[in-house]
Amino acid sequence: MAEKKFTEEEVQKLKENPYVRSVSMKAITYSDEFKEYFVQEYEKGKTPSEILRSAGLEPKILGRERVNSLSKRYRKMASRLEGVQDLRKGRSGRPLKRELTNEEEMQRLRHRVKYLEQENEFLKKIVYVERKARQKSCRKKNTELSKK
Repeated sequence: MAEKKFTEEEVQKLKENPYVRSVSMKAITYSDEFKEYFVQEYEKGKTPSEILRSAGLEPKILGRERVNSLSKRYRKMASRLEGVQDLRKGRSGRPLKRELTNEEEMQRLRHRVKYLEQENEFLKKIVYVERKARQKSCRKKNTELSKK
């Protein structure tokens, strides 16, 4: 993360930009539309600073380190199958701080039961394959012993 912190005025100015999803004193999160726009413009030959200015973002406010890492990160994201969309959505791994409704709890439990059933089926298949392999190796040993 960049060491440059935003001032209150910079935070307010960045919040007004439609390409900024959220911003704090330390961090900025851009919209998926901006990420796609950035990659398209970069492929056309524009520099990161030019792209930021055309999107209404001032590179001086962001700082050189943020601009460089943003450019590297989005170009790398563009080469993924998923594209530039944020893969963290919906799976942050953080525990809920609120109580679940009965319906949400039931949905989670149904999902857990389904997962455990699939896991049991998988384990049964592994046991079956191992048993068949043991039987084959025992047959080979028995036939070799009977030939002697």
